[in-house]
Amino acid sequence: MEQAKELIYGLNDRPPLRETIFAAVQHLLAIFVAIITPPLIISSELQFDLETTGFLVSMSLFVSGIATFIQCKRFGSLGAGLLCIQGTSFSFISPIIGAGMLGMVGGKMNVEMGLSYIFGACMVASVVEMLVSRVLPYMRKIITPLVSGIVVTLIGLCLIKAGINSCGGGNAAMDAGTFGSMQNLGLALLVLVSIVIFNRSSNPFLRMASIVLGLILGSTVAYFLGLIDFSRLGDTGALNIPVPFKYGLHFDTGSIIGLGLIYLVTAVEAYGDITANSLISGEPVEGPVFMKRAQGGILADGFNSFLAAVFNSFPNSIFAQNNGMIQLTGVASRYVGYFVAGALLVLGLFPVVGQFFSLIPDCVLGGATLLMFGTVAAAGIRIIAATAINRKAVLVMAISFAMGLSVELVPNILDKMPEVIRNIFSSGITMGGLTAILANALIRIKE
Repeated sequence: MEQAKELIYGLNDRPPLRETIFAAVQHLLAIFVAIITPPLIISSELQFDLETTGFLVSMSLFVSGIATFIQCKRFGSLGAGLLCIQGTSFSFISPIIGAGMLGMVGGKMNVEMGLSYIFGACMVASVVEMLVSRVLPYMRKIITPLVSGIVVTLIGLCLIKAGINSCGGGNAAMDAGTFGSMQNLGLALLVLVSIVIFNRSSNPFLRMASIVLGLILGSTVAYFLGLIDFSRLGDTGALNIPVPFKYGLHFDTGSIIGLGLIYLVTAVEAYGDITANSLISGEPVEGPVFMKRAQGGILADGFNSFLAAVFNSFPNSIFAQNNGMIQLTGVASRYVGYFVAGALLVLGLFPVVGQFFSLIPDCVLGGATLLMFGTVAAAGIRIIAATAINRKAVLVMAISFAMGLSVELVPNILDKMPEVIRNIFSSGITMGGLTAILANALIRIKE
């Protein structure tokens, strides 16, 4: 294969230790911020305290390490057996925040109740992706590239709301009356512009670490402005002991349905990522070997998300950016993934790591996430653009975006509906996604 000739180390090669560590560090730089950002955004939106936020960040790193090891190693039919890096997924943020709001009692957030609803829904809904892995060839007829593109675009567009909220300073700034201040918006703009500048660099390492560098620059300025107080780190313990079901479990039908839809789309995205990874790694992209690998990867995607809920973390998915890293380094060896997994697992065990990143001001984080979420929306548009845009496709897109964005822009439109309807359709991603699936299946036009 042409791709195999371009590789320095193939899938089952064992690079020397120095080169393995070097490749692993590059993968870590590409994914670290993406792993810790979802728990930071969710915690900010649900107004969790520093200790809870730090713990959620730590558990995200810990579970991502386990998930990555399962994907790379492959246990029986579980795992892709490729250099697949897994981490906390952005796709689930909006419905997770919706589930967490069920913990709001008397206008005040009950942290344990909110998280119990989140993890209960994430756990039950993850079964959807595991089932999809068993009927993969048939599901691709239902979740077409057009449907996938619409849902991914909606995920990005709906998340921009959370991103701009962070740019203004988040809920804490609203309470303090400083939301949208020049200081907050200035810091967000500094981070956003710096990431764009680093990303435009011809140096591959600056491009790869652009988000990390942007956050470092923004956090440094924020520190000198007195927005970061390291003295709050004094109460961290020596070690994080993962405690299964720490917050308990509660189940809400609407939240489970909303998250189940995202798992459905995530399964199709995982299929695409595994296909790209196989191609880059010089492995077959069709036939029984590939299908076994794809089904194992999607099964692990769902299983790892189930495991994440057990260990108080959020759903995981395969990170597409690491496919680019394989091309950049020429190293497709899955043994590199073991080092990445080990590093993530160890980082997750130290509370100071989670709490340190929890100190990043919302406005600094917002500058990065606004760009990230815009990139998610752009990725969805690229998927749509790769399909045939005929009259049917235009109609499906029109009705899906109209329905999805309507509940995001005017959420009180559902106030008169029964509670179960409100819980299911209050998310623009769920509303738009279900509309896309139904419209694509039911609309028939003779060209």
